[in-house]
Amino acid sequence: MSNGILAIAEQSDNIFRKVTFEALSEGRRLADAMGCGLTALVMGAEVESIAGELAKYGADKILVADDSGLKEYLTDVYTETLAAVIAQENPSAIILGATVQGKDLAARLAARLEAPLAMDCIGVRIDGDKLIATRPMYGGKIVADVALEGEPRIVAVRPNAMRLTTNERDASVEKLTVTPGASSLTLIEKTLETGKVDLTEADIVVSGGRGMGGSDYSVVEELAAVLGGAVGASRSAVDEGWRPHSDQVGQTGKVVSPNLYIACGISGAIQHLAGMSSSKFVVAINKDAEAPIFSKADYGVVGDLFEVVPAITAAVKKI
Repeated sequence: MSNGILAIAEQSDNIFRKVTFEALSEGRRLADAMGCGLTALVMGAEVESIAGELAKYGADKILVADDSGLKEYLTDVYTETLAAVIAQENPSAIILGATVQGKDLAARLAARLEAPLAMDCIGVRIDGDKLIATRPMYGGKIVADVALEGEPRIVAVRPNAMRLTTNERDASVEKLTVTPGASSLTLIEKTLETGKVDLTEADIVVSGGRGMGGSDYSVVEELAAVLGGAVGASRSAVDEGWRPHSDQVGQTGKVVSPNLYIACGISGAIQHLAGMSSSKFVVAINKDAEAPIFSKADYGVVGDLFEVVPAITAAVKKI
């Protein structure tokens, strides 16, 4: 018999990603619907001290795989360790964040276990004995409900797509004995961007496109700063070398789901829309009144972004 739901926590330098709490919140809702328990697993080095934080979001039990061999994320080592934990816990479903790391791990794990996987989900529910995952497909052109058959069922949830709720539990913390094996991979370089709001987890994203006309993104950066948001870019702006690829929003970049998305000088190519279509509210600023982005916008401003954006920034500062 399978045993409840297993939520995989993701941390970086002993700080949990926001999507970890979203996955736990969703896992708690699923566990309540299934009448089972929710177990959280955190892997890394010297992570035992932060594990208790997961109880705040509904975990009944917290497992800690703490070993120096897990200090850096390496796909094969993490998959091997996680597979061993799954064999021990035998969960009915596994939930984790659809981050770069989460997608990599989920795909490798699904292949290893020959388990069903739904990636980049924006909704999960229980229908009888079926687990139904809702996910965009074909570049966001449709939204499909997918029934996962077999166990364990793996669901990777899109950051910012799930409701984050606290549900404090008196969770037990259990430290596992793990022996990570040698990896066939070698970590060459690790670069961390500090002081920036993570694009995929930001509640507000301000993006600039070809209409920026160059690498000077100061007007966009200032508006993002006063709103407490992140700066994004279209593929054309990245291709021009105006912004790094890490800022790219779109089908070949990052998928974002903020409460507010402000598109500045972005025409609205289908590839870009695929990366921000799940935003709660979209504001478009463009000189071209016929730009496709306006068809997806809740609010649109036809005008020069270098006049409109500073005016919005000044108004926000007054507030």
